[in-house]
Amino acid sequence: MGKKSVVTRILAVTGTVLAWFPILAPILLSVIVSIDRQVFLFDYLMPAELFLVALIGGGLLFWASVRAHSRQRLIGWGIVVAVGLLVGSQALAVVTGLASGRIEPTGWQWMLVLTLLAGYSLTLVAIGVGGILLLRDLFKSSPAVNTELLDHSG
Repeated sequence: MGKKSVVTRILAVTGTVLAWFPILAPILLSVIVSIDRQVFLFDYLMPAELFLVALIGGGLLFWASVRAHSRQRLIGWGIVVAVGLLVGSQALAVVTGLASGRIEPTGWQWMLVLTLLAGYSLTLVAIGVGGILLLRDLFKSSPAVNTELLDHSG
């Protein structure tokens, strides 16, 4: 295993952990709070709030995918779509007045902003899956020779 492979694997592992963090953090925190307070609370905005972590993770994954020549399209396009959906949801919230509180969070405007946020979260999941697939590609062992078949020569 060369130096490039070690660096690529480190980039892929770190990127995958960081890419999944914005998705898994609100789930884990809601489980902890639900057990502690006996009430279900879920912060659906946390993946958007942790965008910088997701972007760094996606960047590391893309760098690893370029080095490995694997999963570049899935991870690269995932980053582009995630940024577009998040910026779009924020812009729509500002334009419609949801961000300032000028209008109540109801109606088609609210549903459209939530849909874009949900798309952003699903795109983060796709980037995370791309990271897992990249890790599988990087840590896949070379095909072993089946020695049982070679021993039975009679």
